[in-house]
Amino acid sequence: MYFSIIIPVFNRPDEVKEILDSLVLSTYKKEFEIVIVEDGSTLDCKNITDSFKNKLQIAYYFKENSGPGDSRNYGIKKAIGDYYIIFDSDCIIPPQYVEFVEKNLINNYVDCFGGPDRAFGTFTNIQKAINFAMTSFLTTGGIRGGSEKLEKFQPRSFNMGISKKAFLASNGFGFIHPGEDPDLSIRLWKLGYNTKLFSDCFVYHKRRIDWDKFTTQVSKFGKVRPILNSWHPEYTRITFWFPAVFIIGMAFSFVLLFFKIKFAAILYIAYFIVLFSISSWQNKSFTIGYLSLIAVWKQFLGYGLGFLKSYFKINILRQKPEQAFPELFFKPN
Repeated sequence: MYFSIIIPVFNRPDEVKEILDSLVLSTYKKEFEIVIVEDGSTLDCKNITDSFKNKLQIAYYFKENSGPGDSRNYGIKKAIGDYYIIFDSDCIIPPQYVEFVEKNLINNYVDCFGGPDRAFGTFTNIQKAINFAMTSFLTTGGIRGGSEKLEKFQPRSFNMGISKKAFLASNGFGFIHPGEDPDLSIRLWKLGYNTKLFSDCFVYHKRRIDWDKFTTQVSKFGKVRPILNSWHPEYTRITFWFPAVFIIGMAFSFVLLFFKIKFAAILYIAYFIVLFSISSWQNKSFTIGYLSLIAVWKQFLGYGLGFLKSYFKINILRQKPEQAFPELFFKPN
């Protein structure tokens, strides 16, 4: 088994240096290659990749901008391996990662896997708060993970692997973004391939983001879900409605206060107290606990409103996804 690591990048040379620095420390004893795909950047990382050529086996390619999904496909087609590991450029890879991947594949082979993400010690407080919101069992991260454990795990493209056989059969990632990774997982299932979570193969996902970008990102996540449901209705889950119901319920709880009915509002207050307590304990910081409340609120609000808007356009107005949300689709080269 020969691993090719695929990393698409867009205007992020500093991130490329950071992820390559982490891969230099890999404990994996066998040879592997790294394929960097520059997705039409105006600030390229060629000089960065060149500086690592005496430390790592690296191939660098520049192409016109066509989105992360198409860039991953491009890199995989250029790769020489028979099993591909895909990272986002804003990840830091633990030294044992590739070693653990091989161990998992030897013990329980699967044609597509995904791994979790964690916050690194040097991340900013906002990044740590966003990481909590995106991964906690109390938020949409937990809902997503819980629903998938009942069925099949949907790998996320910041940390996933796919065999050459499965890639060729599925034609790889589509041109929707975000959402290209769950779409690929479902298409693989339909083709008879399995996916699996490798829980010990985690990465440190920086999520180079501020509050405004985070709100935009989770709103897109919400918009994507009804589109995926329309493409793959057999994999629709009631839990996908939870953020929207959460937001509607919160608004309703405020209305009830005018009638001196406090029970619903008390439940929401209790929920946020629990969030604050757990995040503060996990991160050993009351500041991050407070910022986590902001992150979770923005997560539910952005996702919930995005989901409702998309559901209305896709399911009620019967608009085509590409016409309803052109910003979610890249054009192929």
